[in-house]
Amino acid sequence: MNTPAPGPSIQISAETLYLPDQSEPGGERYVFAYTITIRNTGALPARLVNRHWLITDANGKVQEVQGEGVVGEQPHILPGQEHQYSSGAVIETPVGTMEGSYGMRTDDGAQFRADIPCFRLAVPGVLH
Repeated sequence: MNTPAPGPSIQISAETLYLPDQSEPGGERYVFAYTITIRNTGALPARLVNRHWLITDANGKVQEVQGEGVVGEQPHILPGQEHQYSSGAVIETPVGTMEGSYGMRTDDGAQFRADIPCFRLAVPGVLH
C-alpha cells in the first residue's frame, strides 16, 4: 500500500495523438490531441487554479499559453484521486514538445506549483 506524501503532491502524465484529418502538412499545420492525467499523490486535497504551457516546435518557435483552470474547469482533486482531460495543440512542424506547470491551491489556501514534465508531439514515423 502506498502512503501519501505529506503535504501536497501531484503527479502528471500525458498521452498524445496526431490528428492527420485536421492537419495540413503542406501548410505547416500539424494538429495533436493530448490527454493529461493529474493524480493527487499527497495527503491534502488540491484545486487546479491555473495553467502555464510552453509549446515548442522543431524550429524552436515557442507558443506560451496561460489561463485559468483547464478546459473551463478548476478541478478539486482529493488524495488518491485523479482528474483527466483532453485538449489539443497546433504546431508548424511534424515534431515538437510541450511542458509547463499547473498552479494549485490546497483547501487551506496554500499555493504550490505542479510541474508538467516535457512530452513529445510527433507525427508517427517521423524521426527528429
